Amino acid sequence: MKRENILTGSPWEDKMGYCRAVRIGNIIEVSGTVAIVDGEKVKADDAYAQTYNILERVEKVLKDLNVGMKDVIRTRIFTTDISTFEEVARAHASFFKDVKPTTGFYEISKLVAPEYLVEIEFTAVVQ
Repeated sequence: MKRENILTGSPWEDKMGYCRAVRIGNIIEVSGTVAIVDGEKVKADDAYAQTYNILERVEKVLKDLNVGMKDVIRTRIFTTDISTFEEVARAHASFFKDVKPTTGFYEISKLVAPEYLVEIEFTAVVQ
């Protein structure tokens, strides 16, 4: 089967040796994705905005592969503050209320930088 790597231009892709997503056949795995924290629309203390930003960005990556959020079968959500569950859940539901992928919500001690509250990984299967 053909392997398709999706790069987004992040400097971390070459530095770490990874890509945003890999598609092999009908399976797509999306790397852990954090928000673009700009201090205006997406702030370092806003778990809802960070989650929503991540979901918007991944939706675009999936569109570039000619698939959609409807094809996501699993999300893995990592947070540095489990008390943000309600905000994260509200943003997640705005994309997945009807899709209902399996998911996990995990508190971890740190992400790659202190301004990140949420990181999400995705698995999609194209029917």
